[in-house]
Amino acid sequence: MAQRPKIPGIAGEFLAEFAGTMILILFGVGVVAQVVAAGIGDHDSIAWAWGLGVTFGVYVAARISGAHLNPAVTIALAVFKGFAWKKVAPYIVAQFLGAFVAALLVRWNYTEALHAADPGLTIKTQGVFSTLPGNGTLPFDEWGAFRDQIIGTAILLFLILAVTDVLSTPPQANLAPFIIGLIVVGIGMAWGTAAGYAINPARDFGPRLASYLTGYEDAFRDQTGYLYFWVPIVAPIIGGIIGAGLYKVLVGRFLPSEEPPEPGRIPTPRGDENVEAHRG
Repeated sequence: MAQRPKIPGIAGEFLAEFAGTMILILFGVGVVAQVVAAGIGDHDSIAWAWGLGVTFGVYVAARISGAHLNPAVTIALAVFKGFAWKKVAPYIVAQFLGAFVAALLVRWNYTEALHAADPGLTIKTQGVFSTLPGNGTLPFDEWGAFRDQIIGTAILLFLILAVTDVLSTPPQANLAPFIIGLIVVGIGMAWGTAAGYAINPARDFGPRLASYLTGYEDAFRDQTGYLYFWVPIVAPIIGGIIGAGLYKVLVGRFLPSEEPPEPGRIPTPRGDENVEAHRG
């Protein structure tokens, strides 16, 4: 039987991050386009489709790259988990490109619906592609959104580290991607009001750029005209570092070592390579 061709090292990881992030955005931006432009679905369908997008994206890329799919994850893992700093920039580029290409596909596929719902391509449908403070309507300013993105991304990284830590009780039977998807569903349902829970710089900037290049002239601004695009880039990176740091301080350093557990403790299975997703 012929062997599969191998793509060496960072090139294969780059392509895996690109593909995984593209899958994430195809589901995430696609569902928002369906709800906003076509009126099919609601907030819950948005939350679930984003979570499923994360799940499927992680399944696509986990074995090759660790399936970060998010610059905030990549940077936090480099700071706290030993992920190689030389890989940080290639991973982030791959994530942005995957998000950008996926958003272009959504923009193309929903062209008729978007133009029918919003012929001027205004703030009314800009939220299909990128986030806005208060989702474009509620009374949150950029600093409220900045705060929200720090908190939301801190929750994300704290829980990702918790469910992928092999010294703890990680999900078995290759279920870690599904659990990570549920984390995103939960964040969407509980933390989606103040800033649309971008919690991922690539998720926001890639589609924002795609929308700008395809007719949304004010894509980099919010509903007040403020140059908002930097908030969902900077705040999630800060939040990711905080969340990963809190996990290490509050939980990670107290986990048992590789020795047998004390009587009465839940034993931790070893050797499952698939729980390494997101650990770098």
